[in-house]
Amino acid sequence: MTDLPDLQAGGVYAGLDLSACDFAERDLADITLTDCTLTDVQLSAVILQNGRFTECRFTRCRFAHADLREATFTRCNFADPDSHSGVQIAFSQADQATFEACDLSFADIDRTSLWSVAFKASNLRGARFHRADFARAFGGKVVRTAATFSACNLELADLSDAGLPTCDLSGSSLREADLTGADLEGADLTNCDLFQALTAGAKLAEADLRGAHVSGLDLAGLATHAGMKIALSQQQTLLTALGLDIYAD
Repeated sequence: MTDLPDLQAGGVYAGLDLSACDFAERDLADITLTDCTLTDVQLSAVILQNGRFTECRFTRCRFAHADLREATFTRCNFADPDSHSGVQIAFSQADQATFEACDLSFADIDRTSLWSVAFKASNLRGARFHRADFARAFGGKVVRTAATFSACNLELADLSDAGLPTCDLSGSSLREADLTGADLEGADLTNCDLFQALTAGAKLAEADLRGAHVSGLDLAGLATHAGMKIALSQQQTLLTALGLDIYAD
């Protein structure tokens, strides 16, 4: 059996099973892990800022009070197919982190800072975002929101009450997702699939829904929708959902 390395900040490691490593309160900023396995690991108060993770497996892991700022995860698997559970990320910082082509199915992201986070072509099916913060204050009264969910699978995800105004969710599947009370004003929802998404109380003013699948979207149940952008081909679907009968001229 290969001895486990003494992990160091800025170190480069590949092909290792790191499940027995103690990550608690370690400063491992700028670390690079490739094709590594972490199973049942508690990553409490670990600093992984600017880390690079490629094709790694995080099975039944929990990040608590972790620093994941500017970290990049590429083709990493955070899901456990046997238990249908996902990674837990709580009370952590993941500002400007990037997850590309990752499996984050059933992830539980709780009270974590996610300003300018980017999820690209990733599987977030059934993921739960509870009091996740996508905003950052700049100065006294300037608060900016930034996040990208580009071409992601967000089916059955819980984004209820999420604050995502002006954010990019283009090309993502939000089928049966919970968007109750979510703030999506000015968001890019082009080419999204919103089939049977729960949108009661959601704010969609100025949101761009052109090319989106909007079957079942009830405009009357939205908190805001003024200035919402749609294509001509979507009008009948939305008006029919309001109970109107549409006839040809």
